[in-house]
Amino acid sequence: MQLFSAIKSSTLAISLFAVVCAGVIAVTQVTTIDKITANEREFKAKALYEIVPRESIDNQLLEDTFEIQIAELGHHQPVMAYRAKKDGLVKAVILPVTAPDGYSGNINLIVGINANASVAGVRVLAHKETPGLGDKIETKKSNWIMSFNGQSKNTGKGPSWADKSWAVKKDGGQFDQFTGATITPRAVVNAVGRALDYFAANRAELLQLKPETKQPSTEVTQ
Repeated sequence: MQLFSAIKSSTLAISLFAVVCAGVIAVTQVTTIDKITANEREFKAKALYEIVPRESIDNQLLEDTFEIQIAELGHHQPVMAYRAKKDGLVKAVILPVTAPDGYSGNINLIVGINANASVAGVRVLAHKETPGLGDKIETKKSNWIMSFNGQSKNTGKGPSWADKSWAVKKDGGQFDQFTGATITPRAVVNAVGRALDYFAANRAELLQLKPETKQPSTEVTQ
């Protein structure tokens, strides 16, 4: 009887401990999820407003969103894109783009494109590139990513993808590569180029232009 009682007590104690642990974990998840969500939102907002300055528009980027699912931009599931507006007109769109061909895997970017098809700015959100080499795509490591600002692909002499200058210098293009690292910048340059191609093919829809509306000439610059 004493042995049975001891086993019963131990089982109850273990069960109670498991219930308490489960409760603590559940409470921790509930209390931290809001903070995690807020931190992610703050990080995203910071990156968006680095591309399109807050004072240059009159809408909230995090609220003016639309879904895209474009395989060419690396999306096989719906993702959110953003419109920057001033006086009711779309001045720029910010598209999420994934470069699948980074040296160490995917490079997640956001690419801002002005209404005149020039690049408003590019920011890297996540990557696994080699520290000291490929991580120079981050603004805190170098200003290389700023080289896209104001650039546009040459669409006057054929399709935009035929612009041979939209490449790293090692491939005959205009963009610098990193010393000892070409794969990473090449992946980013190509990804930004694909975003520009998508914009060119879908400009009216992205800018919410009516058939009789001319393209706005005012651009949003960084």
